[in-house]
Amino acid sequence: MSLTIGIDPGSRITGYGLVDLRGRDIVFIGSGIIRAGDSKPIEQRLLAIKRALDAVIQRYHPTALAVEEIFMAKNPKSTLTLGQARGIALLAAAEAGIPIFEYSSREVKSSVTGAGGAHKSQVAAMVGRLMRLDHEPETEDETDALAVAFCHAARSGDIRRSAT
Repeated sequence: MSLTIGIDPGSRITGYGLVDLRGRDIVFIGSGIIRAGDSKPIEQRLLAIKRALDAVIQRYHPTALAVEEIFMAKNPKSTLTLGQARGIALLAAAEAGIPIFEYSSREVKSSVTGAGGAHKSQVAAMVGRLMRLDHEPETEDETDALAVAFCHAARSGDIRRSAT
């Protein structure tokens, strides 16, 4: 079993997605979002994210955590806040002894759609098809987390995309 948790960190909403590499198949296990709250101070939101991620990790026992590499947003304050939420995800993985793997946005998009410059809507559509989801993820954060988990599973198992 090679269970990967993908994380799309955010200070208000953090998405997570779990996939399992079974042979040459990438199987959807679960996904969701962590709503940290809009009106809480940042330290309270980060604590809420940490506690929720700890619970998800404890429930599923992933063997790898995948996250997108940090990027520079147009607003430096947004970049810093994103970095704080991302740091919480990395801390949760480190405390649980889970190896961390980082991928660029282009790598994630390419592994899911075949094109590194794909639009978010194309990524979302392909995630649904590749994971054979019977529901639409609640937010882009959940979809993005599944995409990064898929990317890691595909790369670690040398799987080529194939939507049936």
